[in-house]
Amino acid sequence: MTTLKKDFIEKYTRLLAAEAPAFFETFEKEPVSAFRTNPLKEAQQEFPDKIPNMPWSYYGKVSGKSPEHVSGLVYSQEPAAQIVGQVASPQKGMKVLDLAAAPGGKTTHLLSYLENTGLLVSNEISSKRAKILVENVERFGARNVVVTNESAERLAEVFPAYFDMIVLDAPCSGEGMFRKDPAAMDYWDRHYPASCAQLQKEILEFAMNMLAPGGQLVYSTCTWSPEENEEVVAWLLENYNLELVPIDKINGMVAGIGYPETARMYPQYFKGEGQFVAKFRSLAEASNRTVKPGKTNLNKEQSQLWQDFCKENLHVRLDGLLQVFGDQLYLLPHGLPDLSKLRIARNGLHLGTFKKKRFEPSFALGLTLTSKEVVSRVEISEADFIQYAAGNTVSVSVDLPNGWYQVAIKGNGLGFAKVVSGVLKNTFPKGLRFQSF
Repeated sequence: MTTLKKDFIEKYTRLLAAEAPAFFETFEKEPVSAFRTNPLKEAQQEFPDKIPNMPWSYYGKVSGKSPEHVSGLVYSQEPAAQIVGQVASPQKGMKVLDLAAAPGGKTTHLLSYLENTGLLVSNEISSKRAKILVENVERFGARNVVVTNESAERLAEVFPAYFDMIVLDAPCSGEGMFRKDPAAMDYWDRHYPASCAQLQKEILEFAMNMLAPGGQLVYSTCTWSPEENEEVVAWLLENYNLELVPIDKINGMVAGIGYPETARMYPQYFKGEGQFVAKFRSLAEASNRTVKPGKTNLNKEQSQLWQDFCKENLHVRLDGLLQVFGDQLYLLPHGLPDLSKLRIARNGLHLGTFKKKRFEPSFALGLTLTSKEVVSRVEISEADFIQYAAGNTVSVSVDLPNGWYQVAIKGNGLGFAKVVSGVLKNTFPKGLRFQSF
């Protein structure tokens, strides 16, 4: 049972009135676990306990050591948090910003809708959390995302009136996570929501500078506090040329306080944790956006090595801007401005590394490609997967010619590796390796 603070109990007894006992009773129950499947992956699976009215969503847990997780087919995310990406539902081709993105649940959900079109800038101000975000983005296998490690203020200098959609799952008092993470209560006092609301408004000011005319803003928190939710909505409507977009109330969601277009998730009604979501549309008149296109910086030798690798190993021409950073080759989405003034955690899709007279493909490239896009693929068994994930080589047919192969488990890519004389060399990243017990 979660032990709640006296001020919290008094606040929500007053706010919820007759509904308060049922609300407080939920804190004696276990938090709800769920996950989404990844539509970008080639080989899909069906799982039990589908969540109604939510594409790709299931109740339950998936092991972080399972082939499904390691290959990026599934992403663990509780149901209320999944509503944010579903409310956003960006259209293909959009330029999207996930402004406070770690650990990656919202970002991967947005990528599911974009289907490798348009672009997504996924930002996290904390360097430590940005590394986790990069891992989750890479595993998901998207080709159209750049991960930045910046403040909203610095981003606004580079992306004025740029994004068709901005998603801000704002830093908040975290009341909706108390059941899942009781330690979150340590930070809470009755003044904390108001101080969080001030920070949220500061971030939103920079977000509004980046929103293109006619663009959409999705604002969410994992708290029930009106100071951070409806009062922030009122502030946005008062200070900016915005209108609210009605949100469908599914699976027990209820309307916000005084703003029926917004949505609240209370655990006594909605099978999940706590969340608030509002969606806005900019009423500013459209303007002509011009972004100076970037140029490739590959030298002649690098360009030839990459072309040779593609000719021998790929059936697809990857669309985007090729850029080298050090000896690392990346594919950036088209339409980005100059990012040289920003801290970048992931420069688009990591394609591989230039070494002396050769090019070696990356783990990330092998995660994103399908069987039709590669010349050679080797499927490993679940037993071999356990060995491979631990950093060991795997025996394959001696009839397989030597060379690069996309490794696959249960039909989905798991990086590239070389086959040499019937042995699959191990290229599973050392930082991701694990022992299964």
